[in-house]
Amino acid sequence: MHAPQPYSTSARRELVVAVMILVGLSMLVPVADSFLIAGLLPVVVLVAGVAVLGGDQATTRPYEALLVPAILAGGSAAAIHLVTPGPWLLVAIALLAVLLDRILALEIRMLSHPRGPDEADRPLLLLLAIIAVFIAFTGIAALVPGGLAEPAGSAATGVTPLSEGWLLVMTLDDALIALILGYRVAAFRYGAAGLAMRSAITYAIVVAAAAGAVRAMDLPRLVAPAVLTLVFYLWDALHGTPSPRRRESRFLWEMVLLALLVLVVVAWNVRLRG
Repeated sequence: MHAPQPYSTSARRELVVAVMILVGLSMLVPVADSFLIAGLLPVVVLVAGVAVLGGDQATTRPYEALLVPAILAGGSAAAIHLVTPGPWLLVAIALLAVLLDRILALEIRMLSHPRGPDEADRPLLLLLAIIAVFIAFTGIAALVPGGLAEPAGSAATGVTPLSEGWLLVMTLDDALIALILGYRVAAFRYGAAGLAMRSAITYAIVVAAAAGAVRAMDLPRLVAPAVLTLVFYLWDALHGTPSPRRRESRFLWEMVLLALLVLVVVAWNVRLRG
């Protein structure tokens, strides 16, 4: 496995600074246009982060290790719109910078280990992935018109209701985030890309179903992203227990049950909006 070059620390910090500048600049554009920045930032992290994690002379590209930083960067550019401009904005950007730096440092350390990642690193990777997934879920809800429901009985005026089209966009985006980060944590556990991708698909389906159910319940503000994050964590805990043979035998049943769950959630939403 290719070890990072000696300059990786300074390169890592340069990447963090560049990403946080772009996150701060996203505050200067309308919320509708922030979808573009939030979508492009993960690509920037994937492209620029290769040199940070693997060095310019690496024979393999560690894109897998850049998935959590990429999602965090894109989610930060979206969620930052919930922060009021002023001192708290600087605090938020500083905290996001520290978080991104710690994730990159962990991935570099795991890549440089001669025997591969240590199992003791998995809880920390999972914790950082959960934080990133919460920020990303919150960011999507912040950008989608009506994505953050107001508390019942609130006196808020001019709040745009969530349309069916935007509900679909938000659900698909949440599922995509769960797919990507589910693949990252599953790849650490299984090693094989095929098993990791199959597991990641179930993360995506579960989160998509939960996103539809959460919107049907109309949970207020940040409660909905928190519930989706909890679903992501609980599904990961469930997948961490079975043996390889049990995983193989139950995968088909999981897919069937998840498909039925999605149908129930869709029918629920259609009935409520009918």
